[in-house]
Amino acid sequence: MSARWFVVPGQRPLAALRALRIGSNRLHPAPQAADGPVVLFDTFDGQVAAAGRVLLGDARGLMLLGGPQGPVWQDPAVPGFVADMADGPVRAALGGIVSPLRRLCPIGEARLLRQPLALRDDLDKTRVRCDLLALDAGGRRAVALLRAQALRGYGPALARLAEGLHALGAVERLDAPGVIATLFPERQEQFARPAIAMAPDTTAFRVATDIIRAHIALARRTEPGIIDDIDSEFLHDHRVALRKVRSVLSLFKGVYGAAQTDDLKARFAALMTRTGRLRDLDVYLIERPAYLAMVPETVRPGLGLLFEAFAAERAAEHRDLSDHLQGDAHAREMRRLARLFDKPDARLVRGPMADRAAGDFARRLIWKRYRRVCAIAASIDDRTPDAQVHALRIQCKKLRYLLEFFAPMFPTAEVRPLIRALKKLQDVLGTFNDCAVQQAALAGRLQGLEAARGARKLEMAKGIGALLTVLDQRQRDARARVVASFAAFDAPATQAGFRALFKTAKASA
Repeated sequence: MSARWFVVPGQRPLAALRALRIGSNRLHPAPQAADGPVVLFDTFDGQVAAAGRVLLGDARGLMLLGGPQGPVWQDPAVPGFVADMADGPVRAALGGIVSPLRRLCPIGEARLLRQPLALRDDLDKTRVRCDLLALDAGGRRAVALLRAQALRGYGPALARLAEGLHALGAVERLDAPGVIATLFPERQEQFARPAIAMAPDTTAFRVATDIIRAHIALARRTEPGIIDDIDSEFLHDHRVALRKVRSVLSLFKGVYGAAQTDDLKARFAALMTRTGRLRDLDVYLIERPAYLAMVPETVRPGLGLLFEAFAAERAAEHRDLSDHLQGDAHAREMRRLARLFDKPDARLVRGPMADRAAGDFARRLIWKRYRRVCAIAASIDDRTPDAQVHALRIQCKKLRYLLEFFAPMFPTAEVRPLIRALKKLQDVLGTFNDCAVQQAALAGRLQGLEAARGARKLEMAKGIGALLTVLDQRQRDARARVVASFAAFDAPATQAGFRALFKTAKASA
């Protein structure tokens, strides 16, 4: 029988459990209790907690809570990128949870009391084995977890224990995000993704302002991770947050005054420009294993030289960006932008669409963008210029942002399938675009080698040439899949979903 997890309330959970009466059965603590400090680990975006798991570490090793098999132990291993961790059961379990691009980081310290217990009958026979794990981060920030598993043939005893625990106010599940929020509420607030409250009658001005304010704050929260170079996803998230701000300014036409909109678009574009080259280099280095696997073994040494050059350039680019992010000019600009949206009524100029109801505004924008995507995609065939395929990718990205921005106003069960279908089309278009961008950059790199001399130049040129050939074929394959991918996106169920949610009488006219 599977184990069951409970969150036990109260500041003295062991005393409450010992006092619990389950008919003639009692919970008895075992003598082998352990008490000591632990560190909790997770990624910046909480991937471990989102999977319903809690990762703890101390001098003895790592313990991963949650999952059907119960706590998983591993000898001391330094959490970081999962691929770099020592082999063991915790690493194996995390491999299916944590992105290879995310580094596990300490999120806080607590004290852990681990107390085994046994539910015994009046003949002192064990019916259910339990494990109490009480975490205390100080300042009344504490949570107690109980894992209970019946011995063979004693399922009813576990069911009665569950009833008794429910009577104590225990909740039956390991709520990992709730555990983190209870122990470290400041972290929950600091790293939470933007949640924008909106209703159909909220003004477009209010919705746009709330979205931009939240994403400015998110961009700022990623800056320490960029500076400390924890992992490449901090910069990626930073750029996505800024890109979404620029999308609001571009897509929500008429919500703000035209002159102020142009000024804001230019200022956010300048922030994005400073991060572009480092992101390009990150992508190259992330793709290094895949690139090496694509080309013949004879030209891999040349690609190795290319990636050495990329790594050296990245180190210099990271130093420059870190200095910039810690500089007074950047801090001053971010404060000024944040202040604009903190007091919008006093500092932002309202445009002619500012007071439009957000529900009507959203339907109009989404339906218009959806029709544009369909129009471009329907005209694509084997002879269509690459520029039109790129245009489709851009329109899909804008449609995706609109769906995500306004999702809180529409039924989740109806919006989520539309976003999921759009994402599948975007994946193919993204591969096509990445290949085109990387070919252009590598061709420029190859041209720059003309001034170099010696065997190193020849090796690198061979490697780049081979990779260009592979990327060209990969782009052709992606292009061939665009039509089929759009056909899948344009399925009757998706068409009906967009019509039902977003097509209004005015839009139809």
